[in-house]
Amino acid sequence: MKINQTVSRQQGLSLRIVQTKKFKTNQFVFKFRSRLNEDDVTARALIPYILQSSTKKWPTTADFRSHLDELYGAGASVDVNKKGEYHILSFAVDIPNERYLKDPTPLAKEALNVLKEMLFNPLLEGEAFSSKVIEQEKRTLKQKLQALKDDKMRYASQRLVEEMCKGEAYALHPNGSEEKLNQVTAEELYQAYKNMLEKDAVDLYVVGDVVAEDIASYCEKEFHFPDREPVAKPDVKSINTTDAKEVVESQKIKQGKLNIGYRTSIVYGDDDYIPLTVMNGLFGGFPHSKLFLNVREKESLAYYAASRVESHKGLVVVMSGVEPAKVERAAVIIEEQLQAIQNGEVSENELNQTKAVLKNQMLETLDASRGIVEVLYQGEVANPPVDIDRWFEKVDAVTADQVIAAAKKLKKDTTYILTSGEE
Repeated sequence: MKINQTVSRQQGLSLRIVQTKKFKTNQFVFKFRSRLNEDDVTARALIPYILQSSTKKWPTTADFRSHLDELYGAGASVDVNKKGEYHILSFAVDIPNERYLKDPTPLAKEALNVLKEMLFNPLLEGEAFSSKVIEQEKRTLKQKLQALKDDKMRYASQRLVEEMCKGEAYALHPNGSEEKLNQVTAEELYQAYKNMLEKDAVDLYVVGDVVAEDIASYCEKEFHFPDREPVAKPDVKSINTTDAKEVVESQKIKQGKLNIGYRTSIVYGDDDYIPLTVMNGLFGGFPHSKLFLNVREKESLAYYAASRVESHKGLVVVMSGVEPAKVERAAVIIEEQLQAIQNGEVSENELNQTKAVLKNQMLETLDASRGIVEVLYQGEVANPPVDIDRWFEKVDAVTADQVIAAAKKLKKDTTYILTSGEE
């Protein structure tokens, strides 16, 4: 399967256009990328929500939504996440393709106008964002950070990362911290916004049935980003695991959590990355995996048991929900499943089933315009960029020996246990 994208470089901006007649809407997504940094991660996490809440032309959320309604129900959204040790801020607009409407209004241009207004014309009070909007978005972000503590599955995942990657940028949550949120000033927020426009790596993805020349011409005329230095690539491979550590935390809970982090030194774009994803599928990625069948189904030790690959950090993370009294036994069985793969217990049926599920997952992802954007961006962040056009061939070519070799790269780093008891 091949994705036809046109890539052009403009001043401070990489423009990527995927022309396809597959969808009746067109999607436009800006991605801003910087290194994760404790000093500004919380301020940066607020910026997309502030810019979405108020602009000079649309000073209230109601005004903004009303304008989108006039554009045949266009949608706008923002997002904050991380890929490896990069902090990613996203701004997206989905809009109907005017070719399917009787109204000839150039909606692709209108979508770009919406993004331009969000990014370059925020509602300001002097050299700062509206104080009312700042307080509103601070309250919302605080609620999100507190909700993370209440969701024990997500909480345990974050705590494992904090303990395992202590002192590394990856330990930071993309939304920052409550402590920093209380300290962020209006001046720091505005400076973080200016840094985003002036220093971040900026990519604009356009997916749909558009005229590429018109999009490129609009961007060159209307989006003025200064030239900038490339964002430095994080060094995520040089950290060695010596002695594995165990962290136990007690709270008033009924269902415990047992999460285990392994370092692999394999990141997205490496030759052995796709064998690692196949290995993870066998280990705990899918319902036919060894963790699911043995830890959950056969031994009845866990409410859930799964694993995932942190692609740009080179980690494999096991997550399980376990009765506190069964944690020790579950840890043993989990380790046995990894050792089984390392010892070559990989049947042809398991291998083929895993490849089939992986390929179906990718096809489902590429069946949505946002999925196409995320897959292409995943390749771009790899630095040097990864061409995904041969991804399906590479999955088919993975051998059992490659899977076993990838499994042997896993080095246990940290075990995090959340168990019952007094907080």
